[in-house]
Amino acid sequence: MSEGSDPASEAARRRLERAAARRRNDRRGFAIAATSTLVVLGGLAALVLTSSGWPDVQDSFFNPGDFAAVFPEILEAFWLDIKIFMVVEVAVLALGLLVALVRVTRGPALFPVRLLATVYTDVFRGIPTILLIYLVGFGVPALTPGADPDNFLISGVFLGSVALMLSYGAYVSEVYRAGVQSVERGQHEAALSVGLTQRQALRHVIVPQGVRRVGPPLLNDFIALQKDVALLSILGVVEAFRFAQIEASTNFIYTPLVAAAMLYLLITIPLARLLDHYDRRSGEGGRTR
Repeated sequence: MSEGSDPASEAARRRLERAAARRRNDRRGFAIAATSTLVVLGGLAALVLTSSGWPDVQDSFFNPGDFAAVFPEILEAFWLDIKIFMVVEVAVLALGLLVALVRVTRGPALFPVRLLATVYTDVFRGIPTILLIYLVGFGVPALTPGADPDNFLISGVFLGSVALMLSYGAYVSEVYRAGVQSVERGQHEAALSVGLTQRQALRHVIVPQGVRRVGPPLLNDFIALQKDVALLSILGVVEAFRFAQIEASTNFIYTPLVAAAMLYLLITIPLARLLDHYDRRSGEGGRTR
Protein backbone atom coordinates (compact mmCIF):
# COMPACT_ATOMS: atom_id res chain seq x y z
CA MET A 1 0.00 0.00 0.00
CA SER A 2 1.38 3.42 -0.93
CA GLU A 3 1.95 5.90 1.87
CA GLY A 4 -1.04 8.18 2.48
CA SER A 5 -3.64 6.16 0.48
CA ASP A 6 -6.74 5.01 2.38
CA PRO A 7 -7.47 1.23 2.63
CA ALA A 8 -10.84 1.47 0.85
CA SER A 9 -9.43 3.06 -2.30
CA GLU A 10 -6.51 0.62 -2.31
CA ALA A 11 -8.92 -2.36 -2.14
CA ALA A 12 -11.00 -0.89 -4.96
CA ARG A 13 -7.88 -0.45 -7.10
CA ARG A 14 -6.89 -4.07 -6.55
CA ARG A 15 -10.39 -5.27 -7.48
CA LEU A 16 -10.18 -3.32 -10.72
CA GLU A 17 -6.76 -4.79 -11.47
CA ARG A 18 -8.04 -8.34 -10.87
CA ALA A 19 -11.08 -7.71 -13.08
CA ALA A 20 -8.84 -6.37 -15.85
CA ALA A 21 -6.57 -9.42 -15.52
CA ARG A 22 -9.57 -11.77 -15.77
CA ARG A 23 -10.78 -9.98 -18.93
CA ARG A 24 -7.32 -10.30 -20.49
CA ASN A 25 -7.26 -14.01 -19.65
CA ASP A 26 -10.75 -14.48 -21.09
CA ARG A 27 -9.80 -12.73 -24.33
CA ARG A 28 -6.61 -14.78 -24.63
CA GLY A 29 -8.53 -18.02 -23.96
CA PHE A 30 -11.16 -17.13 -26.56
CA ALA A 31 -8.50 -16.33 -29.15
CA ILE A 32 -6.67 -19.62 -28.50
CA ALA A 33 -9.92 -21.63 -28.65
CA ALA A 34 -11.04 -19.93 -31.88
CA THR A 35 -7.66 -20.43 -33.55
CA SER A 36 -7.33 -24.08 -32.55
CA THR A 37 -10.93 -24.79 -33.62
CA LEU A 38 -10.32 -23.14 -36.99
CA VAL A 39 -7.13 -25.13 -37.52
CA VAL A 40 -8.64 -28.50 -36.54
CA LEU A 41 -11.97 -28.12 -38.35
CA GLY A 42 -10.35 -26.47 -41.35
CA GLY A 43 -7.82 -29.30 -41.57
CA LEU A 44 -10.53 -31.95 -41.39
CA ALA A 45 -12.64 -30.17 -44.00
CA ALA A 46 -9.63 -29.82 -46.32
CA LEU A 47 -8.82 -33.51 -45.85
CA VAL A 48 -12.35 -34.58 -46.81
CA LEU A 49 -12.93 -32.10 -49.62
CA THR A 50 -9.61 -32.85 -51.35
CA SER A 51 -9.96 -36.63 -51.17
CA SER A 52 -10.31 -38.41 -54.51
CA GLY A 53 -13.70 -39.92 -53.64
CA TRP A 54 -15.34 -36.70 -52.43
CA PRO A 55 -17.22 -35.94 -55.72
CA ASP A 56 -18.89 -39.38 -55.60
CA VAL A 57 -19.67 -39.01 -51.88
CA GLN A 58 -21.09 -35.56 -52.43
CA ASP A 59 -23.29 -36.80 -55.24
CA SER A 60 -24.59 -39.78 -53.23
CA PHE A 61 -24.91 -38.30 -49.73
CA PHE A 62 -25.17 -34.52 -50.11
CA ASN A 63 -27.03 -33.97 -53.35
CA PRO A 64 -29.14 -30.77 -52.97
CA GLY A 65 -31.65 -31.86 -55.61
CA ASP A 66 -32.28 -35.25 -53.97
CA PHE A 67 -32.49 -33.56 -50.57
CA ALA A 68 -35.13 -31.09 -51.72
CA ALA A 69 -37.12 -33.87 -53.40
CA VAL A 70 -37.38 -36.21 -50.39
CA PHE A 71 -37.18 -33.89 -47.38
CA PRO A 72 -40.91 -33.00 -47.16
CA GLU A 73 -41.93 -36.67 -47.11
CA ILE A 74 -39.22 -37.58 -44.59
CA LEU A 75 -40.35 -34.69 -42.41
CA GLU A 76 -43.90 -36.01 -42.55
CA ALA A 77 -42.67 -39.49 -41.59
CA PHE A 78 -40.60 -37.97 -38.77
CA TRP A 79 -43.79 -36.66 -37.19
CA LEU A 80 -44.63 -40.29 -36.41
CA ASP A 81 -41.29 -40.57 -34.58
CA ILE A 82 -42.19 -37.55 -32.49
CA LYS A 83 -45.64 -38.87 -31.59
CA ILE A 84 -44.29 -42.29 -30.60
CA PHE A 85 -41.50 -40.71 -28.58
CA MET A 86 -43.84 -38.43 -26.63
CA VAL A 87 -46.33 -41.20 -25.77
CA VAL A 88 -43.64 -43.73 -24.84
CA GLU A 89 -41.74 -41.18 -22.76
CA VAL A 90 -44.78 -40.46 -20.59
CA ALA A 91 -45.38 -44.20 -20.14
CA VAL A 92 -41.70 -44.78 -19.30
CA LEU A 93 -41.69 -42.05 -16.66
CA ALA A 94 -44.79 -43.46 -14.98
CA LEU A 95 -43.65 -47.10 -15.15
CA GLY A 96 -40.12 -46.27 -13.99
CA LEU A 97 -41.35 -44.30 -10.98
CA LEU A 98 -43.80 -47.04 -10.00
CA VAL A 99 -41.13 -49.75 -10.17
CA ALA A 100 -38.64 -47.59 -8.26
CA LEU A 101 -41.11 -46.90 -5.46
CA VAL A 102 -41.92 -50.60 -5.17
CA ARG A 103 -38.23 -51.43 -4.92
CA VAL A 104 -37.52 -48.92 -2.14
CA THR A 105 -40.36 -50.16 0.08
CA ARG A 106 -39.36 -52.19 3.12
CA GLY A 107 -42.65 -53.81 4.21
CA PRO A 108 -42.38 -57.62 4.41
CA ALA A 109 -45.89 -58.04 2.96
CA LEU A 110 -44.74 -56.35 -0.23
CA PHE A 111 -41.85 -58.76 -0.78
CA PRO A 112 -43.53 -60.59 -3.73
CA VAL A 113 -44.19 -57.29 -5.51
CA ARG A 114 -40.66 -56.15 -4.76
CA LEU A 115 -39.33 -59.42 -6.15
CA LEU A 116 -41.33 -58.98 -9.35
CA ALA A 117 -40.03 -55.42 -9.73
CA THR A 118 -36.46 -56.64 -9.28
CA VAL A 119 -36.91 -59.43 -11.82
CA TYR A 120 -38.48 -56.99 -14.29
CA THR A 121 -35.56 -54.58 -13.93
CA ASP A 122 -32.93 -57.29 -14.27
CA VAL A 123 -34.55 -58.98 -17.26
CA PHE A 124 -35.47 -55.97 -19.36
CA ARG A 125 -32.21 -54.17 -18.69
CA GLY A 126 -30.33 -57.28 -19.75
CA ILE A 127 -32.04 -57.74 -23.13
CA PRO A 128 -30.86 -55.50 -25.99
CA THR A 129 -33.61 -53.11 -27.02
CA ILE A 130 -33.57 -54.22 -30.65
CA LEU A 131 -33.95 -57.88 -29.60
CA LEU A 132 -36.83 -56.99 -27.31
CA ILE A 133 -38.58 -55.20 -30.17
CA TYR A 134 -38.19 -58.34 -32.28
CA LEU A 135 -39.57 -60.59 -29.54
CA VAL A 136 -42.57 -58.40 -28.72
CA GLY A 137 -43.26 -57.25 -32.26
CA PHE A 138 -43.25 -60.72 -33.83
CA GLY A 139 -44.05 -62.86 -30.78
CA VAL A 140 -47.34 -61.27 -29.69
CA PRO A 141 -49.00 -61.48 -33.14
CA ALA A 142 -47.92 -65.14 -33.32
CA LEU A 143 -50.02 -65.77 -30.19
CA THR A 144 -53.14 -64.53 -31.96
CA PRO A 145 -53.03 -66.11 -35.45
CA GLY A 146 -56.66 -65.29 -36.29
CA ALA A 147 -56.54 -61.66 -35.22
CA ASP A 148 -57.54 -58.86 -37.56
CA PRO A 149 -54.28 -57.59 -39.14
CA ASP A 150 -55.69 -54.05 -38.98
CA ASN A 151 -56.09 -54.29 -35.20
CA PHE A 152 -54.00 -51.49 -33.71
CA LEU A 153 -53.13 -53.60 -30.65
CA ILE A 154 -51.04 -55.97 -32.81
CA SER A 155 -49.62 -53.27 -35.07
CA GLY A 156 -45.92 -52.54 -35.26
CA VAL A 157 -46.44 -49.06 -33.84
CA PHE A 158 -48.19 -50.31 -30.71
CA LEU A 159 -46.07 -53.40 -30.03
CA GLY A 160 -42.83 -51.58 -30.80
CA SER A 161 -43.86 -48.81 -28.42
CA VAL A 162 -44.61 -51.38 -25.71
CA ALA A 163 -41.16 -52.92 -26.21
CA LEU A 164 -39.50 -49.51 -25.92
CA MET A 165 -41.54 -48.78 -22.79
CA LEU A 166 -40.49 -52.06 -21.15
CA SER A 167 -36.84 -51.57 -22.01
CA TYR A 168 -36.52 -47.91 -21.02
CA GLY A 169 -38.85 -48.34 -18.02
CA ALA A 170 -36.28 -50.70 -16.50
CA TYR A 171 -33.45 -48.21 -16.98
CA VAL A 172 -35.44 -45.22 -15.75
CA SER A 173 -36.64 -47.11 -12.67
CA GLU A 174 -33.03 -47.51 -11.58
CA VAL A 175 -32.41 -43.80 -12.17
CA TYR A 176 -35.42 -42.94 -10.03
CA ARG A 177 -34.38 -45.40 -7.34
CA ALA A 178 -30.91 -43.87 -7.14
CA GLY A 179 -32.47 -40.43 -6.73
CA VAL A 180 -34.89 -41.50 -4.01
CA GLN A 181 -32.20 -43.34 -2.09
CA SER A 182 -29.88 -40.34 -2.28
CA VAL A 183 -32.25 -38.26 -0.13
CA GLU A 184 -30.84 -38.04 3.36
CA ARG A 185 -32.61 -40.08 6.03
CA GLY A 186 -32.96 -36.92 8.11
CA GLN A 187 -35.38 -35.52 5.52
CA HIS A 188 -37.65 -38.52 6.04
CA GLU A 189 -37.44 -38.27 9.83
CA ALA A 190 -38.12 -34.53 9.72
CA ALA A 191 -41.23 -35.10 7.59
CA LEU A 192 -42.54 -37.67 10.07
CA SER A 193 -41.76 -35.37 13.00
CA VAL A 194 -44.06 -32.64 11.64
CA GLY A 195 -46.97 -35.10 11.45
CA LEU A 196 -46.81 -36.47 7.91
CA THR A 197 -47.59 -40.13 7.35
CA GLN A 198 -45.14 -42.45 5.58
CA ARG A 199 -47.05 -42.06 2.32
CA GLN A 200 -47.24 -38.27 2.63
CA ALA A 201 -43.54 -38.06 3.46
CA LEU A 202 -42.74 -40.12 0.38
CA ARG A 203 -45.04 -38.12 -1.87
CA HIS A 204 -44.32 -34.57 -0.68
CA VAL A 205 -40.71 -34.77 0.56
CA ILE A 206 -38.70 -37.76 -0.63
CA VAL A 207 -39.86 -38.25 -4.23
CA PRO A 208 -39.74 -34.56 -5.27
CA GLN A 209 -36.19 -34.21 -3.96
CA GLY A 210 -35.08 -37.52 -5.47
CA VAL A 211 -36.52 -36.73 -8.91
CA ARG A 212 -34.91 -33.28 -8.91
CA ARG A 213 -31.51 -34.87 -8.32
CA VAL A 214 -31.73 -37.25 -11.30
CA GLY A 215 -32.78 -34.72 -13.93
CA PRO A 216 -29.59 -35.05 -16.04
CA PRO A 217 -29.64 -38.87 -16.35
CA LEU A 218 -33.36 -38.74 -17.15
CA LEU A 219 -32.72 -36.23 -19.92
CA ASN A 220 -29.95 -38.48 -21.18
CA ASP A 221 -32.42 -41.35 -21.40
CA PHE A 222 -34.86 -39.09 -23.29
CA ILE A 223 -32.21 -38.47 -25.93
CA ALA A 224 -31.43 -42.17 -26.29
CA LEU A 225 -35.13 -43.05 -26.49
CA GLN A 226 -35.78 -40.45 -29.17
CA LYS A 227 -33.14 -42.09 -31.36
CA ASP A 228 -34.25 -45.65 -30.61
CA VAL A 229 -37.72 -44.96 -31.98
CA ALA A 230 -36.05 -45.63 -35.35
CA LEU A 231 -35.66 -49.28 -34.30
CA LEU A 232 -39.39 -49.73 -34.85
CA SER A 233 -38.58 -49.76 -38.56
CA ILE A 234 -37.69 -53.45 -38.21
CA LEU A 235 -41.41 -54.09 -37.57
CA GLY A 236 -42.37 -52.34 -40.79
CA VAL A 237 -43.24 -49.00 -39.21
CA VAL A 238 -42.62 -46.36 -41.86
CA GLU A 239 -41.13 -43.64 -39.73
CA ALA A 240 -38.37 -41.26 -40.87
CA PHE A 241 -35.50 -43.75 -40.97
CA ARG A 242 -37.57 -46.46 -42.68
CA PHE A 243 -38.85 -44.03 -45.29
CA ALA A 244 -35.31 -42.79 -45.98
CA GLN A 245 -34.11 -46.38 -46.19
CA ILE A 246 -36.78 -47.22 -48.79
CA GLU A 247 -35.86 -44.16 -50.84
CA ALA A 248 -32.16 -44.99 -50.61
CA SER A 249 -32.58 -48.61 -51.71
CA THR A 250 -35.04 -47.71 -54.47
CA ASN A 251 -33.04 -44.92 -56.10
CA PHE A 252 -29.51 -45.93 -55.00
CA ILE A 253 -28.89 -42.62 -53.26
CA TYR A 254 -28.01 -41.92 -49.64
CA THR A 255 -29.09 -38.30 -49.35
CA PRO A 256 -32.46 -39.33 -47.79
CA LEU A 257 -30.56 -40.97 -44.92
CA VAL A 258 -28.64 -37.74 -44.35
CA ALA A 259 -31.92 -35.81 -44.36
CA ALA A 260 -33.35 -38.18 -41.73
CA ALA A 261 -30.18 -37.83 -39.64
CA MET A 262 -30.53 -34.04 -39.70
CA LEU A 263 -34.06 -34.29 -38.33
CA TYR A 264 -32.88 -36.45 -35.43
CA LEU A 265 -30.13 -33.92 -34.74
CA LEU A 266 -32.69 -31.12 -34.62
CA ILE A 267 -34.19 -32.87 -31.60
CA THR A 268 -31.15 -34.36 -29.88
CA ILE A 269 -28.85 -31.32 -29.99
CA PRO A 270 -31.30 -28.96 -28.21
CA LEU A 271 -31.92 -31.71 -25.64
CA ALA A 272 -28.16 -32.08 -25.14
CA ARG A 273 -27.75 -28.33 -24.63
CA LEU A 274 -30.69 -28.41 -22.20
CA LEU A 275 -28.86 -31.17 -20.33
CA ASP A 276 -25.69 -29.04 -20.18
CA HIS A 277 -27.70 -26.08 -18.91
CA TYR A 278 -29.32 -28.27 -16.26
CA ASP A 279 -25.89 -29.56 -15.20
CA ARG A 280 -24.53 -26.02 -14.86
CA ARG A 281 -27.56 -24.89 -12.87
CA SER A 282 -27.24 -27.91 -10.60
CA GLY A 283 -23.53 -27.23 -10.09
CA GLU A 284 -24.13 -23.59 -9.29
CA GLY A 285 -26.91 -24.52 -6.89
CA GLY A 286 -24.65 -27.03 -5.18
CA ARG A 287 -21.86 -24.50 -4.75
CA THR A 288 -24.15 -21.84 -3.31
CA ARG A 289 -25.70 -24.16 -0.76
